[in-house]
Amino acid sequence: MSEGLKPLGRVGMAARAARDIPEGWYVNLGIGIPTLIADHVPAEREVVFHSENGILGVGPAPEAHKQNPWLVNASTQRISLRPGGSFVHHADSFAMVRGGHLDLCVLGGFQVAENGDLANWSQSAAEVGRQIGGAMDLAVGARQVWVTMEHTTKDGRPRILRQCSYPLTAPGCVTRVYTNLAVLDVVGGRGFVVTDIIPGLSFEELQARSEAVLHRA
Repeated sequence: MSEGLKPLGRVGMAARAARDIPEGWYVNLGIGIPTLIADHVPAEREVVFHSENGILGVGPAPEAHKQNPWLVNASTQRISLRPGGSFVHHADSFAMVRGGHLDLCVLGGFQVAENGDLANWSQSAAEVGRQIGGAMDLAVGARQVWVTMEHTTKDGRPRILRQCSYPLTAPGCVTRVYTNLAVLDVVGGRGFVVTDIIPGLSFEELQARSEAVLHRA
């Protein structure tokens, strides 16, 4: 990798994804990096964040002295509520998900395949998130699915793959991936199309860190 290259951190990936969420969308944020996205959408942009435990209108993480111990998201993290926010029954919340009423779900991931298959849970004792949870509903219920994750594992193995080796959360569901190195759209018939790369990293260097064949936009 090029000397002096600075891959995005967790906050950087969340902020990069937040930039692309259109005005007026209803969006679910999954466990991990996605929960940070609510902190980076400007207050003047109307994006309604949904949490599957029954909240519409999730706001950014509150300051310590403003935390409400009873106001948490599905990851049990303290949250704030935007003006106009509301609470619904857990079953009604999942009816929104399964009924196709969410414009977008942003999930964390372990692996994404070139056909859009997603693996974001594992039965390995070495991994966190060993239960599939509501991700399977979100992955097939949302109109679009974006994934935020590191481009490679800690030991350098690619997560951008021809075929997932982990058990699937859902097949063919991912439309876009935000990594610490790039933004990649999943395009039917082409696979991964690179739309953005961090400064200082070449397309060839990005390809060397990916198993699947990448395409230029």
